[in-house]
Amino acid sequence: MSATSAPPPGPDASTSVPPSVRAAASWSWRLLAITGALIVIGYLAVVFKVIVVPVAIALMLTVLLTPVVRFCEKRLHFSRALACAAALVALVVVVLALVAAAGGSIASGFADLKDQAQAGFDEFMDWLRTGPLHLDSHDITKYVNTLTTSLSSNTSGWVSGALGAAVTVGHVAAGTLIALFCTFFFLHDGRSIWAWLVGLLPRASRDRVHQAGRRGIVTLSAYTRTQILVALVDAVGIGLGALILRVPLALPLAILVFVGSFVPIVGAVVTGAVAVAVALVANGWVSALIMLGVVLLVQQIEGHVLQPFLMGHAVSLHPVAVLLSVAAASFVGGIVGALFAVPLVAVLNTVTLYLHGHDKFPDLGTDDHLTIRGRDTAADDGGGRLPPMVAVAERDLPAGGDAGEPA
Repeated sequence: MSATSAPPPGPDASTSVPPSVRAAASWSWRLLAITGALIVIGYLAVVFKVIVVPVAIALMLTVLLTPVVRFCEKRLHFSRALACAAALVALVVVVLALVAAAGGSIASGFADLKDQAQAGFDEFMDWLRTGPLHLDSHDITKYVNTLTTSLSSNTSGWVSGALGAAVTVGHVAAGTLIALFCTFFFLHDGRSIWAWLVGLLPRASRDRVHQAGRRGIVTLSAYTRTQILVALVDAVGIGLGALILRVPLALPLAILVFVGSFVPIVGAVVTGAVAVAVALVANGWVSALIMLGVVLLVQQIEGHVLQPFLMGHAVSLHPVAVLLSVAAASFVGGIVGALFAVPLVAVLNTVTLYLHGHDKFPDLGTDDHLTIRGRDTAADDGGGRLPPMVAVAERDLPAGGDAGEPA
Protein backbone atom coordinates (compact mmCIF):
# COMPACT_ATOMS: atom_id res chain seq x y z
CA MET A 1 0.00 0.00 0.00
CA SER A 2 1.37 3.37 -0.98
CA ALA A 3 1.97 5.95 1.68
CA THR A 4 -0.75 8.55 2.03
CA SER A 5 0.43 11.86 0.52
CA ALA A 6 0.31 14.95 2.77
CA PRO A 7 -2.45 17.48 1.92
CA PRO A 8 -1.25 20.62 0.18
CA PRO A 9 -0.66 23.59 2.51
CA GLY A 10 -3.52 26.08 2.77
CA PRO A 11 -3.23 29.65 1.62
CA ASP A 12 -1.34 32.08 3.82
CA ALA A 13 -3.60 34.48 5.73
CA SER A 14 -1.51 37.47 4.69
CA THR A 15 -1.86 36.62 1.00
CA SER A 16 -5.49 35.50 1.10
CA VAL A 17 -6.72 38.95 2.19
CA PRO A 18 -6.99 41.36 -0.75
CA PRO A 19 -4.64 44.36 -0.62
CA SER A 20 -7.57 46.78 -0.60
CA VAL A 21 -8.97 45.15 2.55
CA ARG A 22 -5.55 45.23 4.24
CA ALA A 23 -5.17 48.92 3.38
CA ALA A 24 -8.69 49.66 4.67
CA ALA A 25 -7.91 47.81 7.92
CA SER A 26 -4.68 49.77 8.36
CA TRP A 27 -6.48 53.06 7.82
CA SER A 28 -9.31 51.99 10.13
CA TRP A 29 -7.24 51.28 13.23
CA ARG A 30 -5.21 54.44 12.70
CA LEU A 31 -8.37 56.52 12.35
CA LEU A 32 -9.79 54.86 15.46
CA ALA A 33 -6.61 55.70 17.38
CA ILE A 34 -6.70 59.33 16.19
CA THR A 35 -10.40 59.61 17.04
CA GLY A 36 -9.82 58.15 20.49
CA ALA A 37 -6.98 60.59 21.14
CA LEU A 38 -9.15 63.53 20.03
CA ILE A 39 -11.99 62.36 22.30
CA VAL A 40 -9.62 62.12 25.26
CA ILE A 41 -8.17 65.57 24.53
CA GLY A 42 -11.67 67.06 24.20
CA TYR A 43 -12.79 65.41 27.43
CA LEU A 44 -9.76 66.71 29.33
CA ALA A 45 -10.30 70.18 27.87
CA VAL A 46 -13.90 70.18 29.11
CA VAL A 47 -12.93 68.84 32.55
CA PHE A 48 -10.15 71.42 32.97
CA LYS A 49 -11.97 74.24 31.19
CA VAL A 50 -11.33 76.57 34.13
CA ILE A 51 -7.65 76.42 33.13
CA VAL A 52 -7.82 75.69 29.39
CA VAL A 53 -10.19 78.55 28.51
CA PRO A 54 -8.16 81.28 30.30
CA VAL A 55 -4.96 80.04 28.65
CA ALA A 56 -6.66 80.13 25.23
CA ILE A 57 -7.92 83.65 25.92
CA ALA A 58 -4.43 84.62 27.05
CA LEU A 59 -2.99 83.42 23.73
CA MET A 60 -5.47 85.55 21.78
CA LEU A 61 -4.79 88.56 24.00
CA THR A 62 -1.06 88.02 23.53
CA VAL A 63 -1.20 88.23 19.74
CA LEU A 64 -3.49 91.25 20.11
CA LEU A 65 -1.26 93.15 22.54
CA THR A 66 2.11 92.30 20.99
CA PRO A 67 2.09 95.41 18.71
CA VAL A 68 1.27 97.55 21.75
CA VAL A 69 4.23 96.11 23.64
CA ARG A 70 6.54 96.74 20.70
CA PHE A 71 5.30 100.32 20.43
CA CYS A 72 5.98 100.93 24.13
CA GLU A 73 9.47 99.44 23.83
CA LYS A 74 10.54 101.24 20.64
CA ARG A 75 8.70 104.56 20.87
CA LEU A 76 8.37 105.10 24.60
CA HIS A 77 11.60 103.27 25.52
CA PHE A 78 9.92 101.15 28.18
CA SER A 79 11.58 98.07 29.54
CA ARG A 80 10.10 94.73 28.47
CA ALA A 81 8.33 94.15 31.77
CA LEU A 82 6.99 97.72 31.95
CA ALA A 83 5.75 97.57 28.34
CA CYS A 84 3.89 94.30 29.02
CA ALA A 85 2.35 95.70 32.20
CA ALA A 86 1.32 98.93 30.44
CA ALA A 87 -0.37 97.04 27.61
CA LEU A 88 -2.22 94.82 30.05
CA VAL A 89 -3.35 97.75 32.21
CA ALA A 90 -4.58 99.61 29.11
CA LEU A 91 -6.64 96.57 28.11
CA VAL A 92 -8.20 96.29 31.57
CA VAL A 93 -9.02 100.03 31.60
CA VAL A 94 -10.74 99.81 28.19
CA VAL A 95 -12.81 96.78 29.26
CA LEU A 96 -13.83 98.39 32.55
CA ALA A 97 -14.78 101.61 30.76
CA LEU A 98 -17.03 99.69 28.34
CA VAL A 99 -18.64 97.78 31.21
CA ALA A 100 -19.23 100.99 33.17
CA ALA A 101 -20.73 102.74 30.14
CA ALA A 102 -22.98 99.78 29.37
CA GLY A 103 -24.05 99.54 33.02
CA GLY A 104 -24.98 103.21 33.15
CA SER A 105 -26.93 102.93 29.91
CA ILE A 106 -28.82 99.89 31.19
CA ALA A 107 -29.63 101.60 34.47
CA SER A 108 -31.00 104.68 32.70
CA GLY A 109 -32.85 102.91 29.89
CA PHE A 110 -34.22 99.86 31.64
CA ALA A 111 -37.01 101.77 33.42
CA ASP A 112 -38.34 103.15 30.12
CA LEU A 113 -38.05 99.76 28.47
CA LYS A 114 -39.91 98.16 31.36
CA ASP A 115 -42.81 100.63 31.00
CA GLN A 116 -42.90 100.06 27.24
CA ALA A 117 -42.85 96.30 27.74
CA GLN A 118 -45.72 96.56 30.22
CA ALA A 119 -47.70 98.63 27.73
CA GLY A 120 -46.97 96.07 25.01
CA PHE A 121 -48.11 93.24 27.29
CA ASP A 122 -51.36 95.06 28.08
CA GLU A 123 -51.92 95.58 24.36
CA PHE A 124 -51.31 91.87 23.78
CA MET A 125 -53.86 90.97 26.48
CA ASP A 126 -56.43 93.25 24.83
CA TRP A 127 -55.74 91.51 21.51
CA LEU A 128 -56.41 88.13 23.15
CA ARG A 129 -59.82 89.40 24.28
CA THR A 130 -60.85 91.20 21.10
CA GLY A 131 -58.88 89.24 18.49
CA PRO A 132 -59.73 86.02 16.67
CA LEU A 133 -59.18 83.90 19.80
CA HIS A 134 -61.99 85.69 21.71
CA LEU A 135 -60.65 84.71 25.12
CA ASP A 136 -62.55 86.11 28.06
CA SER A 137 -61.07 87.37 31.29
CA HIS A 138 -61.76 84.09 33.07
CA ASP A 139 -59.71 82.06 30.56
CA ILE A 140 -56.83 84.52 30.63
CA THR A 141 -56.80 84.50 34.45
CA LYS A 142 -56.79 80.71 34.44
CA TYR A 143 -53.78 80.56 32.10
CA VAL A 144 -51.89 83.17 34.15
CA ASN A 145 -52.58 81.25 37.38
CA THR A 146 -51.38 78.01 35.75
CA LEU A 147 -48.16 79.69 34.70
CA THR A 148 -47.67 81.17 38.18
CA THR A 149 -48.23 77.79 39.82
CA SER A 150 -45.74 76.13 37.46
CA LEU A 151 -43.10 78.72 38.29
CA SER A 152 -43.75 78.39 42.03
CA SER A 153 -43.44 74.59 41.90
CA ASN A 154 -39.93 74.92 40.46
CA THR A 155 -38.55 76.96 43.35
CA SER A 156 -35.86 74.38 44.08
CA GLY A 157 -34.74 74.57 40.47
CA TRP A 158 -34.45 78.35 40.69
CA VAL A 159 -32.42 78.05 43.91
CA SER A 160 -30.07 75.48 42.42
CA GLY A 161 -29.75 77.67 39.35
CA ALA A 162 -28.82 80.62 41.52
CA LEU A 163 -26.20 78.54 43.34
CA GLY A 164 -24.85 77.37 39.99
CA ALA A 165 -24.64 80.98 38.84
CA ALA A 166 -22.69 81.86 41.98
CA VAL A 167 -20.24 79.04 41.25
CA THR A 168 -19.97 80.24 37.66
CA VAL A 169 -19.17 83.76 38.84
CA GLY A 170 -16.39 82.33 40.99
CA HIS A 171 -15.02 80.39 38.01
CA VAL A 172 -15.14 83.51 35.85
CA ALA A 173 -13.24 85.49 38.46
CA ALA A 174 -10.59 82.79 38.79
CA GLY A 175 -10.38 82.42 35.02
CA THR A 176 -9.93 86.17 34.60
CA LEU A 177 -6.98 86.21 37.01
CA ILE A 178 -5.41 83.20 35.27
CA ALA A 179 -5.88 84.83 31.84
CA LEU A 180 -4.28 88.11 32.95
CA PHE A 181 -1.40 86.31 34.65
CA CYS A 182 -0.72 84.10 31.61
CA THR A 183 -1.05 87.04 29.22
CA PHE A 184 1.64 88.98 31.04
CA PHE A 185 4.12 86.12 30.98
CA PHE A 186 3.27 85.15 27.40
CA LEU A 187 4.11 88.72 26.41
CA HIS A 188 7.23 88.85 28.57
CA ASP A 189 8.67 85.33 28.21
CA GLY A 190 6.68 83.84 25.34
CA ARG A 191 9.69 82.71 23.34
CA SER A 192 11.31 81.04 26.34
CA ILE A 193 8.08 79.20 27.18
CA TRP A 194 7.75 78.06 23.56
CA ALA A 195 11.38 76.92 23.54
CA TRP A 196 10.75 74.86 26.68
CA LEU A 197 7.74 73.18 25.06
CA VAL A 198 9.60 72.48 21.81
CA GLY A 199 12.53 71.15 23.82
CA LEU A 200 10.31 68.33 25.10
CA LEU A 201 10.07 66.92 21.56
CA PRO A 202 12.63 64.69 19.82
CA ARG A 203 15.55 66.63 18.37
CA ALA A 204 14.77 65.72 14.77
CA SER A 205 11.33 67.33 14.90
CA ARG A 206 12.07 70.47 16.94
CA ASP A 207 12.87 72.89 14.13
CA ARG A 208 10.00 71.71 11.95
CA VAL A 209 7.53 72.07 14.83
CA HIS A 210 8.95 75.53 15.57
CA GLN A 211 8.44 76.66 11.98
CA ALA A 212 4.90 75.25 11.98
CA GLY A 213 4.20 77.02 15.27
CA ARG A 214 5.35 80.35 13.83
CA ARG A 215 2.85 79.99 11.01
CA GLY A 216 0.13 78.98 13.44
CA ILE A 217 0.75 82.15 15.47
CA VAL A 218 0.51 84.25 12.30
CA THR A 219 -2.84 82.62 11.51
CA LEU A 220 -4.11 83.18 15.05
CA SER A 221 -2.95 86.80 14.96
CA ALA A 222 -4.64 87.41 11.60
CA TYR A 223 -7.88 85.85 12.82
CA THR A 224 -7.95 87.71 16.14
CA ARG A 225 -7.26 91.17 14.72
CA THR A 226 -9.55 90.69 11.75
CA GLN A 227 -12.38 89.35 13.90
CA ILE A 228 -12.05 92.32 16.24
CA LEU A 229 -12.28 94.70 13.28
CA VAL A 230 -15.29 92.85 11.87
CA ALA A 231 -16.99 92.81 15.28
CA LEU A 232 -16.32 96.53 15.67
CA VAL A 233 -17.92 97.28 12.29
CA ASP A 234 -20.96 95.14 13.21
CA ALA A 235 -21.31 96.82 16.59
CA VAL A 236 -20.97 100.35 15.18
CA GLY A 237 -23.43 99.65 12.35
CA ILE A 238 -26.14 98.09 14.50
CA GLY A 239 -25.50 100.50 17.39
CA LEU A 240 -25.87 103.54 15.12
CA GLY A 241 -29.05 102.06 13.64
CA ALA A 242 -30.50 101.57 17.12
CA LEU A 243 -29.44 105.09 18.12
CA ILE A 244 -31.04 106.69 15.04
CA LEU A 245 -34.25 104.75 15.64
CA ARG A 246 -34.19 105.85 19.29
CA VAL A 247 -34.16 102.26 20.51
CA PRO A 248 -33.40 102.04 24.25
CA LEU A 249 -30.16 100.38 25.36
CA ALA A 250 -28.36 101.21 22.10
CA LEU A 251 -24.89 101.05 23.71
CA PRO A 252 -25.47 97.70 25.50
CA LEU A 253 -26.85 96.30 22.25
CA ALA A 254 -23.72 97.44 20.41
CA ILE A 255 -21.48 95.77 23.03
CA LEU A 256 -23.59 92.61 22.83
CA VAL A 257 -23.21 92.55 19.04
CA PHE A 258 -19.44 93.08 19.40
CA VAL A 259 -19.08 90.11 21.73
CA GLY A 260 -21.49 87.92 19.76
CA SER A 261 -19.64 88.52 16.50
CA PHE A 262 -16.79 86.35 17.76
CA VAL A 263 -19.06 83.31 17.33
CA PRO A 264 -19.34 82.99 13.54
CA ILE A 265 -22.79 82.72 11.94
CA VAL A 266 -24.66 81.94 15.18
CA GLY A 267 -23.53 85.01 17.13
CA ALA A 268 -24.61 87.47 14.44
CA VAL A 269 -28.04 85.88 14.14
CA VAL A 270 -28.71 85.79 17.89
CA THR A 271 -27.51 89.32 18.67
CA GLY A 272 -29.34 90.71 15.63
CA ALA A 273 -32.54 89.03 16.81
CA VAL A 274 -32.09 90.61 20.26
CA ALA A 275 -31.72 94.07 18.68
CA VAL A 276 -34.88 93.55 16.61
CA ALA A 277 -36.80 92.30 19.65
CA VAL A 278 -35.83 95.35 21.73
CA ALA A 279 -36.89 97.65 18.87
CA LEU A 280 -40.21 95.78 18.64
CA VAL A 281 -40.92 96.09 22.35
CA ALA A 282 -39.82 99.73 22.55
CA ASN A 283 -41.05 101.31 19.30
CA GLY A 284 -43.39 98.88 17.58
CA TRP A 285 -43.47 96.97 14.28
CA VAL A 286 -42.23 99.72 11.99
CA SER A 287 -39.10 100.35 14.03
CA ALA A 288 -38.51 96.59 14.35
CA LEU A 289 -38.70 96.11 10.58
CA ILE A 290 -36.27 98.98 9.98
CA MET A 291 -33.95 97.52 12.63
CA LEU A 292 -34.17 94.15 10.89
CA GLY A 293 -33.14 95.81 7.63
CA VAL A 294 -30.15 97.43 9.37
CA VAL A 295 -29.08 94.08 10.84
CA LEU A 296 -29.37 92.31 7.48
CA LEU A 297 -27.42 95.09 5.73
CA VAL A 298 -24.59 94.93 8.27
CA GLN A 299 -24.42 91.15 8.04
CA GLN A 300 -24.32 91.25 4.25
CA ILE A 301 -21.43 93.73 4.37
CA GLU A 302 -19.65 91.47 6.83
CA GLY A 303 -20.20 88.27 4.87
CA HIS A 304 -19.48 89.56 1.36
CA VAL A 305 -16.95 92.35 1.93
CA LEU A 306 -15.18 92.26 5.29
CA GLN A 307 -14.67 88.53 5.81
CA PRO A 308 -13.32 87.67 2.31
CA PHE A 309 -11.26 90.86 2.00
CA LEU A 310 -9.73 90.94 5.47
CA MET A 311 -9.40 87.23 6.28
CA GLY A 312 -8.05 86.43 2.82
CA HIS A 313 -5.40 83.75 2.56
CA ALA A 314 -4.42 83.77 6.24
CA VAL A 315 -7.60 82.05 7.48
CA SER A 316 -8.79 80.17 4.40
CA LEU A 317 -11.65 78.05 5.70
CA HIS A 318 -14.69 77.09 3.67
CA PRO A 319 -18.04 78.24 5.15
CA VAL A 320 -19.05 74.57 5.50
CA ALA A 321 -15.93 73.93 7.60
CA VAL A 322 -16.73 76.98 9.73
CA LEU A 323 -20.33 75.89 10.30
CA LEU A 324 -19.45 72.29 11.12
CA SER A 325 -16.62 73.28 13.45
CA VAL A 326 -18.85 75.73 15.32
CA ALA A 327 -21.63 73.13 15.60
CA ALA A 328 -19.29 70.38 16.84
CA ALA A 329 -17.47 72.66 19.28
CA SER A 330 -20.71 74.06 20.68
CA PHE A 331 -21.98 70.50 21.19
CA VAL A 332 -18.85 69.61 23.17
CA GLY A 333 -18.08 72.88 24.96
CA GLY A 334 -21.20 75.06 24.66
CA ILE A 335 -20.78 78.76 23.98
CA VAL A 336 -17.09 78.65 24.91
CA GLY A 337 -16.51 75.88 22.39
CA ALA A 338 -18.25 77.85 19.65
CA LEU A 339 -16.11 80.87 20.50
CA PHE A 340 -12.80 79.04 19.98
CA ALA A 341 -13.84 76.65 17.21
CA VAL A 342 -12.81 78.72 14.19
CA PRO A 343 -9.38 79.94 15.44
CA LEU A 344 -8.52 76.41 16.58
CA VAL A 345 -9.47 74.86 13.24
CA ALA A 346 -7.68 77.64 11.34
CA VAL A 347 -4.44 77.14 13.30
CA LEU A 348 -4.63 73.35 12.95
CA ASN A 349 -5.21 73.75 9.22
CA THR A 350 -2.14 75.97 8.80
CA VAL A 351 0.11 73.76 10.96
CA THR A 352 -1.03 70.52 9.31
CA LEU A 353 -0.53 71.90 5.82
CA TYR A 354 2.99 73.06 6.68
CA LEU A 355 3.93 69.69 8.18
CA HIS A 356 2.72 68.08 4.94
CA GLY A 357 4.81 70.33 2.72
CA HIS A 358 2.45 73.26 1.93
CA ASP A 359 3.65 76.57 3.36
CA LYS A 360 0.89 79.20 3.47
CA PHE A 361 3.41 81.85 4.57
CA PRO A 362 6.59 81.33 2.55
CA ASP A 363 7.64 84.93 3.25
CA LEU A 364 8.29 83.96 6.88
CA GLY A 365 11.19 81.82 5.76
CA THR A 366 12.97 79.33 7.99
CA ASP A 367 15.85 81.47 9.27
CA ASP A 368 14.37 81.88 12.77
CA HIS A 369 15.54 79.10 15.08
CA LEU A 370 15.26 78.35 18.76
CA THR A 371 18.21 77.78 21.07
CA ILE A 372 17.58 74.88 23.41
CA ARG A 373 20.29 73.91 25.89
CA GLY A 374 22.82 75.91 23.93
CA ARG A 375 22.00 74.12 20.68
CA ASP A 376 20.30 75.66 17.64
CA THR A 377 17.27 73.68 16.48
CA ALA A 378 18.48 74.00 12.87
CA ALA A 379 21.34 71.64 13.74
CA ASP A 380 18.81 68.97 14.75
CA ASP A 381 16.77 69.13 11.57
CA GLY A 382 18.75 66.38 9.91
CA GLY A 383 17.59 63.85 12.48
CA GLY A 384 21.09 62.39 13.13
CA ARG A 385 22.51 61.65 16.52
CA LEU A 386 25.01 63.91 18.20
CA PRO A 387 28.67 62.90 18.05
CA PRO A 388 29.64 60.98 21.21
CA MET A 389 31.90 63.72 22.59
CA VAL A 390 29.23 66.38 22.02
CA ALA A 391 26.59 64.15 23.60
CA VAL A 392 28.74 63.65 26.70
CA ALA A 393 29.46 67.38 26.94
CA GLU A 394 25.77 68.23 26.60
CA ARG A 395 24.84 65.66 29.22
CA ASP A 396 27.27 67.28 31.66
CA LEU A 397 25.80 70.77 31.18
CA PRO A 398 24.42 72.22 34.42
CA ALA A 399 20.64 72.34 34.68
CA GLY A 400 18.98 75.67 33.90
CA GLY A 401 21.80 76.83 31.66
CA ASP A 402 19.41 78.26 29.03
CA ALA A 403 16.12 80.08 29.30
CA GLY A 404 14.47 77.58 27.01
CA GLU A 405 15.88 74.40 28.60
CA PRO A 406 13.40 71.78 29.76
CA ALA A 407 13.40 71.15 33.47
